Amino acid sequence: MNNFIFQNPVKLIMGKGTISELANHIPAGKRVMVTFGGGSVKKNNVYSQVVEALKGFYTVEFWGIEANPTIETLRKAIVLGKEEKVDFLVAVGGGSVIDGTKLISAGLLYDGDAWDLVLKGYDTNTVPLATVLTLPATGSEMNQGAVISNMETKEKFGFFSNYPVFSILDPETTFTLPDNQIANGLADTFVHVMEQYLTVPGVSRLMDRWAEGILHTVVEIAPLIRKDKRNYDVMAEFMLSATMALNGFVALGGVPQDWATHMIGHELTALHGLSHGHTLAIVLPGTMNLLRASKGDKIIQYGERIWGITEGTRDERIDKAIEKTDEFFRSLGHTTRLSEEGIGMDTVEEVERRFNERGVAFGENHSVNGEMARKILIDRM
Repeated sequence: MNNFIFQNPVKLIMGKGTISELANHIPAGKRVMVTFGGGSVKKNNVYSQVVEALKGFYTVEFWGIEANPTIETLRKAIVLGKEEKVDFLVAVGGGSVIDGTKLISAGLLYDGDAWDLVLKGYDTNTVPLATVLTLPATGSEMNQGAVISNMETKEKFGFFSNYPVFSILDPETTFTLPDNQIANGLADTFVHVMEQYLTVPGVSRLMDRWAEGILHTVVEIAPLIRKDKRNYDVMAEFMLSATMALNGFVALGGVPQDWATHMIGHELTALHGLSHGHTLAIVLPGTMNLLRASKGDKIIQYGERIWGITEGTRDERIDKAIEKTDEFFRSLGHTTRLSEEGIGMDTVEEVERRFNERGVAFGENHSVNGEMARKILIDRM
């Protein structure tokens, strides 16, 4: 295990009825902008709870942060926030609303175009931010990351900001989520863990078991959620699994990380508008297959510990682990082939071109360059 310093300052406030505590954690006198996505929070009573909790504050609302938040929308929020002299933000929604609000928090203190900050990749001069999570998926409620899209250029890039000050997680907010959003959240949670786990064996027994614990939990609760998404305990497990999957815990001690699947998936979203979780379900089996030479030992460990695969040759066990992964994503309701979404070679070539143009190479061995991204996508045709 490598030396490390770890600090995650986010205060998690989890449980039934905790939205009512929102005002207790915001300094008095703050001018608060509350950010939202669509109108679902009005249908599930989250909006009224937030409004009631913040009635002692000056508030301004910004609506319309879309899935895969765009710079075009966020620019409008930044203009409004500056006009209203906002000095505290509350993001109410899933990862997209939280991601977008992270950029708003930086853009409020920046004189130029906020897309500059995205291209820079980070900015820690920000207005304080809190979250009320309604869709488990990205872990954005307990990390520094965000992903922002540009509709004009059809690009999607990561951006790093400050951690939220606190995040409220009430599992009851998930009861009315559409099935496809739940499927996306489960896939996103699963692949977040896999990007940190499916790399090199023997780095940390503890981190492996922690990661495997989250993977096991997601696999076990997925059919239970499909049966009854109003089961409080199961949805609480889902919510906490998504948070723990990407708050830095499973990577302690310098665990090698991959993220090639995410980077390829971002391009599919940018080019075709596919939901983020869905792109991961398509790409991950291809990443596993094309990188089986370097990831083989870990794939075998994964297959044995998660799916109980203990028999067969090395290649047979790897094949079976990939097959079980594909089957799991399909059990959520996802398609797992590009052809099923009408995506062909023109997209494959464009992703390769973008990787080559940027000179990027992802994966724990930096082996996923444009050529390898092309091979992975062809594998998923």
